[in-house]
Amino acid sequence: MKTKIVLFIVAFIVWLGLTWSVELLSLIVGVGVAILVAFLTSDMFTPLRNKTGFVSKVPEFKQPVRYLWFLYYIPVFLWECLKANFDVAYRVGHPDLPINPGIVKVKTQLKTELALTFLANSITLTPGTLSVDVDKEKGYLYVHWINVKDKGVEGATRIVVEKFEKILRRIFE
Repeated sequence: MKTKIVLFIVAFIVWLGLTWSVELLSLIVGVGVAILVAFLTSDMFTPLRNKTGFVSKVPEFKQPVRYLWFLYYIPVFLWECLKANFDVAYRVGHPDLPINPGIVKVKTQLKTELALTFLANSITLTPGTLSVDVDKEKGYLYVHWINVKDKGVEGATRIVVEKFEKILRRIFE
């Protein structure tokens, strides 16, 4: 229940930040949307496991260092998106259209569904890449890449996944 309350508060604050409105109708809709978000997403936040597999009783919300890592992740993600936007714009505007598309297999150390979802979405939201499939058991992601620079698992992992994975591990695992 505490998770749902925290999610409601966060969702409502985000609503207020996005709408910049204190009109009654906007506030009512914001409360409704925040309630919906809290109930639909609260099961995504799982208990923490230590190295021995013990499930911690401490909810993730009581670990403020995770919020700090998430705040660090936002500009890293935005920077990678900005660089990728310029790269894709260059390729589209270039007369020879220098692309080398393909699907690469990358390795991830992330284990939780939420961490894998964030990683796959971060890759997909970065222009020029698209997460195609996730093999959770073996720890692989299959990524369509507009300009394949390395077909090997290790090289592609270093280029596509590593910058996001290090931070996401600290946030979600």
